[in-house]
Amino acid sequence: MSEAMRAAASLYNDPRYFSRSEIRIRKNKIRRARIFRRQVFLLCAALALVIFTSILFASTIKSQAQSDDYVPSFKYYKTVTVHSEDNMWSIAQENFSSDHYDGVESYIAEICSINNIADPDRLNAGESIVIPYYSEEFK
Repeated sequence: MSEAMRAAASLYNDPRYFSRSEIRIRKNKIRRARIFRRQVFLLCAALALVIFTSILFASTIKSQAQSDDYVPSFKYYKTVTVHSEDNMWSIAQENFSSDHYDGVESYIAEICSINNIADPDRLNAGESIVIPYYSEEFK
C-alpha cells in the first residue's frame, strides 16, 4: 500500500487498511528495509576495512624494503676554520654530498642554519664554522 492510499484510508478510518494483518505487513516491510540498510552499511564498512588494511600492508612492505647492496651513511659534524681566500661557496663545494642534498644551495642553507649566519657572503678569516658531512663509517 502506498503512502497516499494509507493517508486516504486514515481520513475515512477504513478498517481493512488498519487490520492487524495490514499493520503486521507494514511493520515487516519497515523491518526488512532496516535490515537491508544495515547489511549494506556493514558490507561497505568491511570492504573499506579490507582496502585500508591492504594499502597499509603494501606500504609497510614497500617502505621496509632495502636492496642487498645498501650501505648506510651517517651524518657527522666538523669544525672548519675560514681562511682569507675562503667563502661559503668554496667550503660547501669541498664538503657537499649530492646523495643527501638537492643542491649546494640547500647545503649552504643548512650550514647557515647551524651557525646562525644571516649572510653567507660575509665570512671573516679566522672564524670557525660547523659543517655537516656524511660518512659510511660508524664512528
